[in-house]
Amino acid sequence: MTSAQRLADRTALVTGGGQGIGRGIALALAAEGARVAIAGRTAGTLEGVVREIEERGARGLAVVGDVGRPEDVERMVQETAEAFGGLDILVNNAQSLVQRPLADTTVEDVELAYRSGPLGTFHAMRAALPHLKRRGGSIVNLASSAALVGQEGFASYAMAKEAIRGLTRVAAREWGPYDIRVNVICPVSLSPGAAAYFEAHPEAHAKVLSEIPLGRLGDAETDIGRAVVSLADDGMRYLTGATLVLEGGRTIVG
Repeated sequence: MTSAQRLADRTALVTGGGQGIGRGIALALAAEGARVAIAGRTAGTLEGVVREIEERGARGLAVVGDVGRPEDVERMVQETAEAFGGLDILVNNAQSLVQRPLADTTVEDVELAYRSGPLGTFHAMRAALPHLKRRGGSIVNLASSAALVGQEGFASYAMAKEAIRGLTRVAAREWGPYDIRVNVICPVSLSPGAAAYFEAHPEAHAKVLSEIPLGRLGDAETDIGRAVVSLADDGMRYLTGATLVLEGGRTIVG
């Protein structure tokens, strides 16, 4: 750890931290000195990321559980706080996804999206609140530009992600007096899931790239993860209730 690290002596919990955007965020936080717990359902995947965190000179912790189960969320937050002496940063990244046209979307699709996304975020925020109230902190919730643009085939996912944005705004107002900042990121990133989808649908890949002025998909660590670091750092301490759209200009309007 160096004195220049922006998040030295802070603890973060990242849900869905075993791969993709969650992994990138966890590594970016670790690179700035944070102690990082990553939550997910697969122990082996999490342990691999913990090793990467430790290679960056930070302390890492794998906490296994399902964000759709409130009892798991309570335990994962508690394990993090006990292992590292508190909690300063919560990143709600976990989200299950089923892609179907709206006319074919089922109630079960919607229930899965809500259980893993807005409800998982809700459970984690409530569980983290007693710890964050002790010294203030930052919550970063993940939404999606797919919801902002109304992307075809993402009905249940878009519903869930917009619910997270509404929850974020309420929390920012209610928890601001505790010096807790709550913000949203809407990223476009080449996660393993996105890569698999684009490989199977090259026309969709070309279409998305054509819509992005910067001409590329974001990198999970250097583009998305570093933005989370900025939101968690004191340099952005006056920003709350905001949506930061990190998609290379895809949703520019007007």
